Amino acid sequence: MDTFIALGNGFLVALMPMNLVYALVGVFLGTLVGVLPGIGPALTVALLLPITFRLDPTGSLIMFAGVYYGGMYGGSTTSILINTPGESASMITALEGNRMAKAGRAGPALSTAALGSFVAGTIATICLAFFAPYLVKVALLFGPEDYFALMVLAFVTVSATFGDSPLRGITALFVGLTLGLIGIDTLSGQARLVFGIPELLDGIEVTTLAVGLFAIGEALFVCSRRAFGVEEVQPIKGSLWMTREDWKRSWKPWLRGTLLGFPIGALPAGGAEIPTFLSYTIEKKLSKYPEEFGHGAIEGVAGPEAANNAAAAGTLMPLLTLGLPTSATAAIMLAGFQQYNIQPGPLLFATDPALVWGLIASLFVANFMLIVLNLPLVGLWVKLLRTPTPWLYAGILVFATTGTLAANPSYIELIMLLCFGIVGFVMRRFDYPIAPMVVGLILGPMAETQLRRALQVDVGSPMGLIQSPIAATLLSLAALALIAPFVIKGLSRFRAAED
Repeated sequence: MDTFIALGNGFLVALMPMNLVYALVGVFLGTLVGVLPGIGPALTVALLLPITFRLDPTGSLIMFAGVYYGGMYGGSTTSILINTPGESASMITALEGNRMAKAGRAGPALSTAALGSFVAGTIATICLAFFAPYLVKVALLFGPEDYFALMVLAFVTVSATFGDSPLRGITALFVGLTLGLIGIDTLSGQARLVFGIPELLDGIEVTTLAVGLFAIGEALFVCSRRAFGVEEVQPIKGSLWMTREDWKRSWKPWLRGTLLGFPIGALPAGGAEIPTFLSYTIEKKLSKYPEEFGHGAIEGVAGPEAANNAAAAGTLMPLLTLGLPTSATAAIMLAGFQQYNIQPGPLLFATDPALVWGLIASLFVANFMLIVLNLPLVGLWVKLLRTPTPWLYAGILVFATTGTLAANPSYIELIMLLCFGIVGFVMRRFDYPIAPMVVGLILGPMAETQLRRALQVDVGSPMGLIQSPIAATLLSLAALALIAPFVIKGLSRFRAAED
């Protein structure tokens, strides 16, 4: 009953006229930027992060939720119409959706993706509203050593699961942790790694790092490639709406995708890639038309797209209740919280319930707005996809630069933006994942604070870090997650050598 009351109060916040405007602007901008080729939700949120720093915190975070969901929706449009996934979780959508588009069924493919996103997003948000309070109760039992162990688990899982090489992920993480040391130490008051530059005393701005790595780095990477495989935008032929047979073949994959996506997305190493691939495999096995897979099966769009959006809602549960990002987009959203000096976690539900429950309720509103807004505007998105690549990335550079200057007018900030952009380009060039670096910068100072508190309680003894059953369990899981990829890789090499 308490959850119903809290959610009802959240709707009172989310349905305020100004917050409805924020939600509408968020879903529109999220779809607008997310539908562009090569620009996924993480880059969408990072690109729009600097322009929200002067807005009302609740309205701004509601807009971020809309941007997040809009970016996820836009990625499916790109995948279906030009066979260019905005992120790895949309690869399956591109596989079947683009085949449907080439067969003249782009309309039903876009419709099942949109409706599947709506169904999955709504059900997953209901799960978020009812399960999050229980996770908060568990989190309130955590001591400093438990929080430190939880952050270590987040570091390891994010580093090990992003990219093809766990070692490269860990390297990116340590770069982010090092950047997190820059500035004034909160406990001792000493300046660290500032090199006499006053602008660094407050530390590295997460916004500058995120925009540099994602936006500037992506633009430089695209420009560095001399030959582009230009994908033809598939025209939308016939009706946009699904037939009765399409509905019959889609509704069960929507539900199965939701059941897969939400719990896996909420795990520290979950993400959206695993449930989308699982959904595709399950739908192929359960389908009455397995021969259509690989040639444009509608189940191959409906299930994975539902799993993708349910996982997006799932990532918000550890973010809101524990303050832990489990995806690149969640890491950028955490930066959005922190620019208002708001730290997500169990105490936030007690200290600012209107903000938390207003944000959760706004997810229902954003889902409804997306389905009403985007299907009639498909023609606009198709025209947008024809934007020449040089114009597109020149616009991104201008937008990123002006946004960063608006947030922090300093030439030092611009120099750092350029430096981070070059680092982002180099990381892309050599297949280093970017998300662990952002997570390291955001969570590094928090992990350091919890570690020092735990050591102070036990008078400097490191044994205090493993005396708590929760901390010991989490550190064991972190060690397992760290060692497992190397063991699996070694076993695969051993088997290949035997063959």
